[in-house]
Amino acid sequence: MESLLAIFILLLIGWYWLDSLRARELALGICRAACEERELQFLDQTVALRRLRVRWTTNGLRLRRTYRFEFSEEGSGRQGGYLTLVGLYLEEISFGLPGGTWDA
Repeated sequence: MESLLAIFILLLIGWYWLDSLRARELALGICRAACEERELQFLDQTVALRRLRVRWTTNGLRLRRTYRFEFSEEGSGRQGGYLTLVGLYLEEISFGLPGGTWDA
């Protein structure tokens, strides 16, 4: 019985790790595309996980991840934005600029 519990925990950790990698790659792609569309420079080509929560949706239990990213309007100075994914679906992206929040 203990070995089944250990296997289940290892499978759960593996699932979380793979799901997190997939969500991070998705967040990177969305940030790149959104910055390109707004003619902004996506800095460091990376996103950082800021918050992780569990959320009930109509499709069941999902992870709600908020990622932070940085961009520049003119190539100088850094500004911060964030992106929120529920499961693997975009919930919101914000650039902190006037008219800079998009709801999915």
